[in-house]
Amino acid sequence: MKRFAALLTSLLAFQLLTGCATVAPPPPPPQLFHDELFGQPDADIGADQIFALTDEMKKYAQTLAFSRAKREPQLILFDALYKRDQLQLEYDSTMTRNAAQTFQARRGNCLSLVVMTAAMAREMDMTVQYQAVTTDETWSRSGNLYFASGHVNLVLGKPRMKDVHSVEPNQFMVVDFEPPAETKNLVTIPISENRIIAMFMNNRAAESLARKELNRAYWWARKATVADPTFFSPYNTLAIVYQHHGNLQHAEAALRYAQVLQPNNTIAMFNLVQVLDNLGRPLEAAALREELARLDPYPPFHYFNLGQQAMKDGDYKKARQLFAREVDRAPYYHEFHFWLAVASYYLGDMKTADKHMKLAMDNSTTRSDHDLYAAKLDRLKFQERQRNAYSN
Repeated sequence: MKRFAALLTSLLAFQLLTGCATVAPPPPPPQLFHDELFGQPDADIGADQIFALTDEMKKYAQTLAFSRAKREPQLILFDALYKRDQLQLEYDSTMTRNAAQTFQARRGNCLSLVVMTAAMAREMDMTVQYQAVTTDETWSRSGNLYFASGHVNLVLGKPRMKDVHSVEPNQFMVVDFEPPAETKNLVTIPISENRIIAMFMNNRAAESLARKELNRAYWWARKATVADPTFFSPYNTLAIVYQHHGNLQHAEAALRYAQVLQPNNTIAMFNLVQVLDNLGRPLEAAALREELARLDPYPPFHYFNLGQQAMKDGDYKKARQLFAREVDRAPYYHEFHFWLAVASYYLGDMKTADKHMKLAMDNSTTRSDHDLYAAKLDRLKFQERQRNAYSN
């Protein structure tokens, strides 16, 4: 299972410039929402608890703030949260936790860790700037739902010197929850806390959708659009909620608005093709499908799905080739390694099967997946030992 083997930490010296005031974006169109279909939102659905600290967290932050160590406060916080001999937080994509849940569980996904670190940093009187990292989206799936994930990190700044006449600039540290080799030299874009809140809410909506909790998914997605009306993803999620709820015309409206925000986004186009097919408009769906094929002829999971079909057909050699192509495109996604291991096993290639089952285990993002792959790896090794014993 993924751990924080390497975190990008770099101290920089520069002046943090404040931008001019910007006009607030217009709210999302009210006709996109149909609250009457989903009842009242649960009490926990909202922004209030995202950055809230427990008494234990406040006490911990205060202890760090008053530390006598002659070190930068950013480094003190970083070491306290992520050093193996202290809190030792662990990456876990099971759910998007708020700051308090992440601290209590000692684990979280990328966004959870950004939220918790930001909350603790502010308690220690540090400045926080969020950044979107311009890297390719990573994909995962749950059943027949596919999830695209971006990447964010944050920049921590120490409190300014009390001497207002000092010209010494702030010092800043980038904290990133991915190995440096994966994010080195990538462009970053500053984003607002409202965008982070909208991302958090959209994650919660997607997770609720995967559990078939449509009411909760609707309200999380709806509130995400209010938190940041210019953010594309919640409108797409809202459309999928409507689609699963049987409200296809509402789904189309949400996707059409998502396309206004990002006209060539292939995710919205893919979902709209399905909605148009289900609405009985095959000509429109076909035209959009052609455009989609032009923009993205080999979408995520393309070779994987072909490999799955090859497995069903008993063509394990072809399946292994197709799974290998997905591994080349997404070398850190555990499920691709798992199925490459399975195809290799059926071909009698135990060495390759062992290798990729271990990679599946190492790249797993939940404890349950890690334990599952570990058990399968043990089984493979046991069968390999038996095979070697019979051949001798």
